[in-house]
Amino acid sequence: MLSLNSGRFVRVGLISGGSRPQRRRAAIATVRCAADGGGVGEGNGRAFAMESFMKDIRGDGKTVLDLDPKAAVGGGVEDVYGEDRATEEQLVTPWTVSVASGYTLLRNPHHNKGLAFTEKERDAHYLRGLLPPVSISQELQEKKLMHNLRQYQVPLQRYMALMDLQERNEKLFYKLLIDNVEELLPVVYTPTGKILEVLKNWPQKSIQVIVVTDGMGIPVGKLSLYSALGGIRPSACLPITIDVGTNNEQLLKDDFYIGLRQRRATGQEYSELLHEFMCAVKQNYGEKVLIQFEDFANHNAFELLAKYGTTHLVFNDDIQGTASVVLAGVVAALKLVGGILAEHTFLFLGAGEAGTGIAELIALEMSKQTKAPVEECRKKIWLVDSRGLIVSSRKESLQHFKKPWAHEHEHVGNLLDAVKAIKPTFLIGSSGVGKTFTKEVVEAMASFNEKPVILALSNPTSQSECTAEEAYTWTNGRVIFASGSPFDPVEHSGKVHVPGQANNAYIFPGFGLGVVMSGAIRVHDDMLLAASEALARQVTQENFDNGLIYPPFKGIRKISAEIAANVAAKAYELGLATNLPRPANLVKYAESCMYSPAYRSYR
Repeated sequence: MLSLNSGRFVRVGLISGGSRPQRRRAAIATVRCAADGGGVGEGNGRAFAMESFMKDIRGDGKTVLDLDPKAAVGGGVEDVYGEDRATEEQLVTPWTVSVASGYTLLRNPHHNKGLAFTEKERDAHYLRGLLPPVSISQELQEKKLMHNLRQYQVPLQRYMALMDLQERNEKLFYKLLIDNVEELLPVVYTPTGKILEVLKNWPQKSIQVIVVTDGMGIPVGKLSLYSALGGIRPSACLPITIDVGTNNEQLLKDDFYIGLRQRRATGQEYSELLHEFMCAVKQNYGEKVLIQFEDFANHNAFELLAKYGTTHLVFNDDIQGTASVVLAGVVAALKLVGGILAEHTFLFLGAGEAGTGIAELIALEMSKQTKAPVEECRKKIWLVDSRGLIVSSRKESLQHFKKPWAHEHEHVGNLLDAVKAIKPTFLIGSSGVGKTFTKEVVEAMASFNEKPVILALSNPTSQSECTAEEAYTWTNGRVIFASGSPFDPVEHSGKVHVPGQANNAYIFPGFGLGVVMSGAIRVHDDMLLAASEALARQVTQENFDNGLIYPPFKGIRKISAEIAANVAAKAYELGLATNLPRPANLVKYAESCMYSPAYRSYR
């Protein structure tokens, strides 16, 4: 812990190493403000919103940094990351402060291979006697570790074992995560005045993605998925927690609590700290570092995107990523129900930032397809909140983000009556309240839709609007269903239905790779639409035959490459990309840029 002054102090921990000298790794980097008042480990809830507040800044080059000559690539043959698929066969020297060997090599998680060191490498790097005599392959190491992980009955034990592996053997950790993503994803992802000086203390200088939160400690897990699923090299990822205090009385009285013992900062004090952070990031890492806001309180998340969306490269997975992945499912579902977006009617249960964010992106895509104004497209989308259907007669009492969805209609007090009155083809739940898609509601949807589309997005499972089994049973197997929580396949009338999961991990890793590999300087709404379109295209006819509107997660690296290519293409089209010339084959280039966890042969 570094004491900077009487008001502010910081704690910096290092999580990942590159081929440069590095300090010993810890779990997370933390910026703390003792003068400010969500505590560490304290959740702020998820924020979901999307308004078209990001301006089209095509042609604005005044704030773009000078191009790095090494960033000018044209076909995916240059070693962009130094440890990507394009160069994994090249010999490397295991540099740390000096050439690592012997005990220090085994203690270096970036270069350590464990029992996979070859006989030649053991002789060259003084490892004889420090390891058992047998030499095994990385594949056998993976098989053994997965066997050990499956012995744990408690998910927390699996998580701790994985984090311990990451501290010992980084490449083996990512190989496990990449090859067993469907099994391990729920384990990993469930989740001052001196800030510039703090950032400069971080040993890795080529940072490309930052995940920052002011409460929960999820940045490490989120960045692990950026590397495993999206191919961003671990040493280019930086997790940051900003501790602005806590309002949790139990934590404030806990002698072992390591966070700030004071109330959360709010208002101007909070805004000034975040502004200092944003300015310090740009000054230290440049214009092209992607800053992802993670698990900020709803009002803070929306304000941060609105404030910095036109000056920084910012992204909020809870707001924009969720909207993008849901839109992809909606677009894919059209293959099963027919028609275009504008020919369908949407009804949301939940009118917070979640529902309004998804609704806004659907309206934006509808506008792009029909050339109609967004305001006109919104009229095809209805929202229900705790007081019933949002209608124009309630407009004066509505929060600002609900007002665009207040349409002309008589008052309707509950979801069932709203379904009967609006007769939607798509029913989307983002309420966070379980069991709200009742049998009566689902049967009503099935009464006027041959193939009703129901998306129960709230998670965890206990908060899902309905289960997959309920949806298939109450519609006699006719429903097209996806959820925010994972559900097992359901057998109904002799047919096995495989429910899809609208998981943000489909979008944000590939989206981040597309932004990084194109050198984009801003996130534009059209780039989110491009990500949705790319994901929807990955759903095959076989998937459709099983009722799926999302592709199987086991192919996530390929999916991420397709999304990255589409996002990068849109960035080039909008004039927001700076890595020039544009690669001829963006998909091939994306694949070649992806971080590879394969062991490298040492000289």
